[in-house]
Amino acid sequence: MTDASLRVLGIRHHGPGSARAVAAALAAHDPDIVLIEGPPEADALVQWVGRGLQPPVALLSYVVGDPTRAAYWPFAVFSPEWQALAWAVQHHREVRFMDLPAAVTLAVRHEGGAKDPETLPEDPRFDTPDASDPPETGSDGDLGYENEDSAPPSERDQVRTDPIAVLARTAGYDDPERWWDDVVEARHGIDPFDAITEAMAELRQYAPPPRTNGEQLHQNRREAQMRTVLRAAMRDRERVAVVCGAWHAPALVGKLPPASQDAKLLRGLPKAKVATTWVPWTHSRLSATSGYGAGIASPGWYQHLFHASDHVVERWFAQVARVLRRHDLPVSSAHAIEATRLAETLAVMRGRPVAGLDEVQEAALAVMCAGAEPVLAFVTNDLVIGEQLGTVPDEAPLVPLDADLRQQAKSLRLPIVPEAKDLVLDLRKDNDRGKSRLLHRLRILGIPWGKTAYVTGTGTFKEAWRVQWQPEFAVAIVVASGYGTTVESAATACLIADLGPLSDITARIEQALLADLPAALPALITALDERAAHEADIAQLMEALPALVRSQRYGSVRGTDTSALGTVATGMLARVVAGLPAAIGGLSPEAATDLRPHLDAVSGTIGLLSDAAKALWLDAIRHVLERADVPGLLGGRLTRTLLDAGEIENMEARAALSRALSHGPSVIERAAFAEGFLAGSALLLIHDRAILTLVDAWLAELGPDDFTEVLPVLRRALGAYNKPERRALADRISVLDREAAPNEVEADLPLDELAEALETVRLLLGGAHV
Repeated sequence: MTDASLRVLGIRHHGPGSARAVAAALAAHDPDIVLIEGPPEADALVQWVGRGLQPPVALLSYVVGDPTRAAYWPFAVFSPEWQALAWAVQHHREVRFMDLPAAVTLAVRHEGGAKDPETLPEDPRFDTPDASDPPETGSDGDLGYENEDSAPPSERDQVRTDPIAVLARTAGYDDPERWWDDVVEARHGIDPFDAITEAMAELRQYAPPPRTNGEQLHQNRREAQMRTVLRAAMRDRERVAVVCGAWHAPALVGKLPPASQDAKLLRGLPKAKVATTWVPWTHSRLSATSGYGAGIASPGWYQHLFHASDHVVERWFAQVARVLRRHDLPVSSAHAIEATRLAETLAVMRGRPVAGLDEVQEAALAVMCAGAEPVLAFVTNDLVIGEQLGTVPDEAPLVPLDADLRQQAKSLRLPIVPEAKDLVLDLRKDNDRGKSRLLHRLRILGIPWGKTAYVTGTGTFKEAWRVQWQPEFAVAIVVASGYGTTVESAATACLIADLGPLSDITARIEQALLADLPAALPALITALDERAAHEADIAQLMEALPALVRSQRYGSVRGTDTSALGTVATGMLARVVAGLPAAIGGLSPEAATDLRPHLDAVSGTIGLLSDAAKALWLDAIRHVLERADVPGLLGGRLTRTLLDAGEIENMEARAALSRALSHGPSVIERAAFAEGFLAGSALLLIHDRAILTLVDAWLAELGPDDFTEVLPVLRRALGAYNKPERRALADRISVLDREAAPNEVEADLPLDELAEALETVRLLLGGAHV
């Protein structure tokens, strides 16, 4: 076969310019067969292209029997590989994938060898190897240095991690993304492949030596596999086209090394039994902001570049206007026209051939968003990233996570239906406990199939749920599959990823216990212990403590050992108690308002830890109240906490309230004490007329200005009461003037209404008629 019969198209993955150029090059070359970088297990899946398969989608390969060992190959409509697939299917040409088999990639990774292409530290634009890959021999390249040894070592290392940065710098650009967009992505009608192959050949011989032989061997095997498939295709077909990462293109052109040399590299490779399928993908999973290494920060913008054949900037701002109008923001045609002019002017000032994403974003911010970054965020999320879900035909195999979810739901007799259904689960039963476990795990993964509901009764062995399957859960399943291929493994990985502050960690521990994910607990407890030991903010400790304390009660019902949590919780409580007086004293009103819910949360859950812990907490509150610099809001709240816990009598609480209302430093501080004391439940005011009279008398003595000042504070405290409580309180207040407040708490019984009942009781006890 002559060189004219072979066309090697070195591409940038997910590049719209590359995708357009690939389609044009294939049309011009008209090959009999198209070879594409990717696992050969996908050859059998090409049949779905053009039969309901709509990008973004991804090829997924996973080890049968151990689906946690998996790899993805994503495609967007602007991916050159997808355009090659679409062209071949449309023109009835054969397609073969030519990278190492997924069976080898996953087996090698399991044995501790090189990683699969999706997790290698590569430049995703050119599919570059990692720093261990071998340099190619050849003539010296001219990259702007007299000799390669004169270049900074860090730049030579960058050849492997970011080759276009080196090319961009050689071209006089300080931003490699801008250089690539200017020379390829934003241009139409160019064929860049020969120039790219030549540039990559120069870079490969300029690259530094590899760090390890093992990773070098992996890269050599990948290219040996590509050449092996290429030789077979060249024997069988007259005209061949290859679509591969640009870094590999020089290894596939010119005189190839002997086939026996490549066969030796590929001999005896380990293999795993794998399954491969198509799965729906999303633009956000292609985005660099999602954490998945596809390296595309703006997939929506790239899709626009791919589809817009003319008036690219004008069409973009028309879409920006539609996005902002959907968010009820006023945008006119004049805004879009002026934004277009500004973007084009910026491009001219910066020496760019056309306006790029930077220019259109800056113009949108200045003209259409009035300089408001939060408004521009609508454009970024809805348009620049532009969430979109691909479609996989129903006949295609399921993603492993989806298959595992459906298998579990079937075994638990939990039907996946769109109708809402209420469940009350008894966690003492295996099947109900399995349902609870599945629903909790799905909630961790952002798949809220079930929402918890209130259940009557006491104890922790009952759970109430309302389950309802939504079609959009398909998106959540795709996103969650990035954490793992089974519900259990994905939920575990999700729980231990990107840990936040202490409160976040304790909340995750609670979720791990509810979802029965013991594998997540060691990492979470270790992180909790380490951060708690170094946390000096008492508010952070108090925010984290309640969830940790609540976790104690799940052990007996769910069969989980929570003793380690008890040790951590006890130590955390001791630190809270030690630092509480200093943390509360002298707080500003705003800081006191922020701290109050944390105090309430600790007080409401500390009894679940132990009697000794509860006594320690209440004793700490007593010591805090002895300070003179406790803010009124917190003083009232802590006094009410002691009253509700039975640590002080009503008379002592009345005395504290009387002192605060009579001798507080200001009328607003007095009102704050009342707010803290009275907030929560109205039962105290309803049933203790002495306290109600005390508050009523204080309010009656306020002048007009003081009353106006404290009214918002009291409204916050009393407005939270439910309607029956407010009605009962109003009834009590309406008769205060006709009743004297007793010195002691008296039984408040409607004796007139009970007269007949009392007479009946007297007769039953043997009395005579009156």
